[in-house]
Amino acid sequence: MTPSPMPTLSLLETRVLGVLAEKQRTVPDSYPLTLNALVAGCNQKTSRNPILEVTDAEATAALDSLRGYSLVSESSGGRTFRYAHNIDGVLRIPSQSIILLTVLMLRGPQTAGELRIACDRMHNFADISAVEGFLDEMAERPAGALIVKLARLPGARESRWAHLLSGTPAEDAASPLAVAGGSTDVSLGEVAALKANVARLEGEVASLKALVARICSELGIDG
Repeated sequence: MTPSPMPTLSLLETRVLGVLAEKQRTVPDSYPLTLNALVAGCNQKTSRNPILEVTDAEATAALDSLRGYSLVSESSGGRTFRYAHNIDGVLRIPSQSIILLTVLMLRGPQTAGELRIACDRMHNFADISAVEGFLDEMAERPAGALIVKLARLPGARESRWAHLLSGTPAEDAASPLAVAGGSTDVSLGEVAALKANVARLEGEVASLKALVARICSELGIDG
């Protein structure tokens, strides 16, 4: 039976789907995930691009939409509902391909070498050629390509790959940093990530200043 064409998903839907697929392999004892665990995974500050601030209501809406596509299932575990992905059942691709797709959903466009490193906690690919083999299969999938190889950036040694679950990626948003003709084009996701990092650093600086001021006051030293 030929797999059905993949529906076009929103950024939030791919984040939710990616988190479920990631946590299945990195924290199997906690999988399927509760809503709280899922939201925490969506809002991680590490291994995510762009960084998001997803609410419970937004995550629930994304889950409902994904359930409509049969990409997510819901079960009752004790007092809470738990959620699991069904990527393999819908897309019918190997587990290695699911892992690569998961990383692309969570971290954005990457080279085959970057993907091999990023996938290490979920699967140990023997070499880059093994990664490229699964990438090529997804790019040439009969029911519709799931990923695309992006044009190589000026000065870059390797091309990056991007998922197509949310449609064709814009070239300027396809990489974290594109440098051409002396100008720098940063994607909206990178801008959001940079703003979040700046806000975090500002908060840490303010806390340190307050701590130093308190210590100086206790010691009778002018700050």
